[in-house]
Amino acid sequence: MENNLKEILKQVADGSLSADEAAEKLEQLSGMVSMPYADLDTDRKRRTGAPETIYCPGKTSKQIAEIAKKLSETADNIMATRATPENYEAVKALIPDCTYYEDARIILVNKNIRQETDGYIAVITAGTADIPVAEEAALTAEILGNKVERVYDVGVAGIHRLFARLDVITGADAVIVIAGMEGALASVVGGLVKAPVVAVPTSIGYGANLQGLSALLSMLNSCANGVGVVNIDNGYGAACLASKINHK
Repeated sequence: MENNLKEILKQVADGSLSADEAAEKLEQLSGMVSMPYADLDTDRKRRTGAPETIYCPGKTSKQIAEIAKKLSETADNIMATRATPENYEAVKALIPDCTYYEDARIILVNKNIRQETDGYIAVITAGTADIPVAEEAALTAEILGNKVERVYDVGVAGIHRLFARLDVITGADAVIVIAGMEGALASVVGGLVKAPVVAVPTSIGYGANLQGLSALLSMLNSCANGVGVVNIDNGYGAACLASKINHK
């Protein structure tokens, strides 16, 4: 940071950088870039290991695109989560080099995914209906530099399917378990593996599932040791936590 500051001051002194341009560079250097409707944290990846990510719901497509464009000026692997096809078209109009992952509902700008660890994260779902949340978790984990193994549709209603994949699951350094209905899969996996388990309740289920509340409470009440729980449908948050575990 000190060298960057000296360079900016040198450019101001020799006239190659205006005062306004210097102010913008200093703002970026401080880790914050201000926009009329957002203050972007460009230093987050250095501090926390996970970059500033755009959460799309509640934002207009125009705002999402402009935020992505601004972030892409200083970083790669810009993610926009819970994105719609309309959001993607707006981003693509400003940044042609972007990709939309429909299952994960993620827009990725400046794709530059590098595996940074020897270990891997296992992402497990109870059912096929849980895959959108699982793909959000899996893709986020990959973007954060992790190898990911996907194990889908191995819920407790047919538990023999889980046992058939135990070699992959027990070899992981962190495990993300994603389940709706009663959320029992997290407890089962927690009783089988040494690695920390990040449990993600989903809003998949019939009426008494209460849009994921039943699964959330079941996971919070797990009798298996080493199980932590994130919020309902929060695949992104689960991936960030599992990535920190896998990078240790």
